[in-house]
Amino acid sequence: METPLREKYGKYFTLMKKLSRAAEKIDETKVYEPANPDTRKIMYSMLEENLLPGSRLEGIENFKAFYDAVKSGQHGLILMEHYSNMDLPAIVYLLEKYGEDWARDLSSRIVAIAGMKLNEANPMVRAWAEGFTRVVIYPTRSLDKVENQENLSTKAKEEEEKRARKINLAAMRVMDQCKHRGEVILVFPSGTRFRPGHPETKKGLREIDSYLRMFNKMILVSINGCCLRINPADTEDMLSDLVAQDKVIMTASPVLDCKQFRKNILTNLPQDDPDPKQKVIDHVMDILNAQHDEIEKTRFN
Repeated sequence: METPLREKYGKYFTLMKKLSRAAEKIDETKVYEPANPDTRKIMYSMLEENLLPGSRLEGIENFKAFYDAVKSGQHGLILMEHYSNMDLPAIVYLLEKYGEDWARDLSSRIVAIAGMKLNEANPMVRAWAEGFTRVVIYPTRSLDKVENQENLSTKAKEEEEKRARKINLAAMRVMDQCKHRGEVILVFPSGTRFRPGHPETKKGLREIDSYLRMFNKMILVSINGCCLRINPADTEDMLSDLVAQDKVIMTASPVLDCKQFRKNILTNLPQDDPDPKQKVIDHVMDILNAQHDEIEKTRFN
C-alpha cells in the first residue's frame, strides 16, 4: 500500500526539523552542504523499513574498479538515473551496508549535485536532503521558470540571473575542490525526477557535457525499483510523494574514461551537427536505459 510521505513519516519530520542545520536560503557562500549524520540515521531507518529483501548493488566489480581508480588519484564521476528523493540515500546506504571497507569508504566520498529547491522549498524537505553531502546549484530549469514569469519585472529577472551565475560559479569552484580531495561527484543527468507519462523528464541535460570534460573516470548507475514515488495528484509537493516497499537494484556500468567516451561520440558526428553536446548526453541516457531494461527483466526472479 502506498502512503503519502508526510502521513507515514510525519513523526520523523518534526525530529528532523529540530536536527536540521542546513541553509534556508542559498547564495554563493552556502553551496557546500556537508552531511548531517543525525538526520541520516533517520533516513536509514526509513530505507530499512521499505527496502525489500533482494535489494542490492549490481555490478559490484564495477563499483570496486571505480573506487580503485579514485583511490589512485583519478577524478571520479557518477551519473545516475533519478526516480525519487530516495535515490541518493539508497546508493549511500547500500554501499555503506555492503560489508567491505572499500564500499564504506566510497559511500563516504559521494558528494551529490543538488538543486537549491531542496533547501528552499520546505523545511521538511531541507531536513530530508541534508543527511547527505551536496553541492547546491541553481538549475537551468529553475531559471527558465523565472524568465517565463510574466508578472516579474525585467530588473527582477536580471537580479535572479545574477544570483544564478554567482551560485553556479561558486559551485564549480567547490566541485573542483571536492574532486582534488578525492571525493566523488554524483550527478543526475536528467536534472529532475522521472515522471511516468512525461518522457521529457528522462532526457539528459546538455550541461552534463561539461562534467565529462572535468572528470577522468565515471560509472553510469541505473536504478530498478523505487520506495518513494511521485504522487500523480500533486507532482510538485515532495511531501506528497508516495512511500511503498520495493526491491531496489542499483547497477553500475563498467568504468568509462570520460574524455575518451566523449571523443568517441563527437568524432562520429557530422561536422555540421547542430548540438554535439546534446548527442553526448543522449548516448549516456541510452546506456542507462538499456542497463535499466536489462535488469528489470529479472528483478523479481
